[in-house]
Amino acid sequence: MLWFVGLGISGFKSIPIEALDILSKADIVYLEQFTSPIGKSDLAKIKKATNGEFKLAKRWLVEDGSEILKNAKKKNVVLLAYGDPYIATTHIELRTRAIEDKIKTRSIHASSSITSMIGECGLHFYKIGRIATIMSAMKSLTTPYYVVYKNVIEGNHTILLLEYNQDKDFFLDPKDALRGLLETEKGQIRNVISPSTYVIVASRIGFKDQNIISGKISSLEKTDFGKPPHTIIIPGKFHFTESDALKIFGQCVDEPFDNTEKTKKISIQMMKKYVPMVREALEEVGPLYKGQKEFQVILENAELYVKDAEKFLEDGQDEVAILSIGYADGLVDALRLAKGLDPKM
Repeated sequence: MLWFVGLGISGFKSIPIEALDILSKADIVYLEQFTSPIGKSDLAKIKKATNGEFKLAKRWLVEDGSEILKNAKKKNVVLLAYGDPYIATTHIELRTRAIEDKIKTRSIHASSSITSMIGECGLHFYKIGRIATIMSAMKSLTTPYYVVYKNVIEGNHTILLLEYNQDKDFFLDPKDALRGLLETEKGQIRNVISPSTYVIVASRIGFKDQNIISGKISSLEKTDFGKPPHTIIIPGKFHFTESDALKIFGQCVDEPFDNTEKTKKISIQMMKKYVPMVREALEEVGPLYKGQKEFQVILENAELYVKDAEKFLEDGQDEVAILSIGYADGLVDALRLAKGLDPKM
C-alpha cells in the first residue's frame, strides 16, 4: 500500500487527523522536503507521530521512485508532502507508476499554499491563469514572461513560483525574479513588464508571520519581504471585490490597478505598426502609377486588403487580419520594386 498524504500549509498542526492515524500505523514514512521547507520543530513532531521507519526523501529519491515502490509492494508506505500531495507533478507520476505496478494507493488531501494564497490575497480563484516557475539558473525568462503576457491579455492573474533548493537551502529572492523579468522585457518588447507593473508578493502563507505586500515593481525594489518562501502574483484585471479585499488583507504600497491596459495582443501591436506603414507606402507609390490602368487593380486590391485586415481584427479574427495586412504589404513591395525603389523604405 502506498499512501500520498498532504501536510497542509501550517506545519504539524495542519496535518489532518486521519493522516496522523495513518502515520502511526505505517511501516515506512517518507517525508519529502523539496517542494517547501519544514521547520525543525515540526519535523520533530512528525517524526514522533511515526511509529515505523522515518526517512527524509530528497528530490532524486522521489523522482526515481524505485525504492518507494519496492517497499510499497510488501509494506504500508506513506509519502508525506507539504501542502496537498498532488500539487507536485512528481507525486502524480509516482502514483501512476504504482497503480501500473498493481500497488494499492490511497490519498489524504490537505490545503495547498497555491490555492490558499489566492484567497489570502483576496483574489478570485477562477481568474488564475497558467502558473510558471522562475529558477535562478534560467538563462532566459522568456517562458514565464510569455505566460504572464498571455494571462494578462486574457485578464487573468499569474502565479510565479520561485526556486527552492533544499540541498543548498536557497530561495530565489522576489526582487531578483522581478529584475529578471524586466531584463527580459528589453529583449521581447511586448509591454508586459515595466517598473510600473503592479505585483503582489505573498510570503509564508499559512504561518503566523504570513505577509502580503503589493505595489508597483518600482515601489517594491527596496522592500524587505522577510523570510521565505515567497511567491509573486502578477494581476491581470481586478474585479472591484478583489482590489477591495487586497487592500484589507495585505499591505498595498500603491493603490491596486489593472495591468491589462498597457499590454496588447501581438496581433494588435503588429496591426498598429503595419497598417499606417502600408497606407503611407500606398500614398507614396500610387502617383508613380498614375494613368496606368493595368496597375490600378493592384493598388485597389492592396487598399482592400488593408480594410479587410482592420475588419478582421475588429471581428476577433486575428490570424486572418495578419494575413490580410501581409498580402497588402506584399503587393505594395512589388509595386515599389517595379519602380526600382527599396521595399524596406
